[in-house]
Amino acid sequence: MQIKVDDLTGSAIAALLQEHLDDMHRISPRESVHALDLTGLQRPEITFWCAWDGPTLMGCGALKALNATHGEIKSMRTARTHRRRGVAARMLETVLAEATRRGYTRLSLETGSQPEFAPARQLYARFGFESCGPFADYRPDPNSHFMTRTL
Repeated sequence: MQIKVDDLTGSAIAALLQEHLDDMHRISPRESVHALDLTGLQRPEITFWCAWDGPTLMGCGALKALNATHGEIKSMRTARTHRRRGVAARMLETVLAEATRRGYTRLSLETGSQPEFAPARQLYARFGFESCGPFADYRPDPNSHFMTRTL
């Protein structure tokens, strides 16, 4: 598995992100979907990575700078064909390493509270993330589960 920064111009990543958005809208009400589309992920405060197995896209993840000491994990997604192979854990390690390299003291995320998001919440908990209240511009939402970790 090779994880590298991506410019979000390839058709494979466009398809994976569309799959991600489609799933988020299937599971959560529109007002509770905080996933970013291609344009939203191309903002300068966001670094985006893809995980590859040769020419095959395995997954993706992003790090958004909230301020000089706080980052947010965005768009963590493993392709359906590569789930349960450690892709998300490796991507999370990459994001954590970059956040630490940048000198962030906190890394936070928003994920769903529905049962479909239980594997994601378990992964984040395994890496030391704990439940917290809304951060940045988020508001309380029964469909959102917020987590954070001190670095």
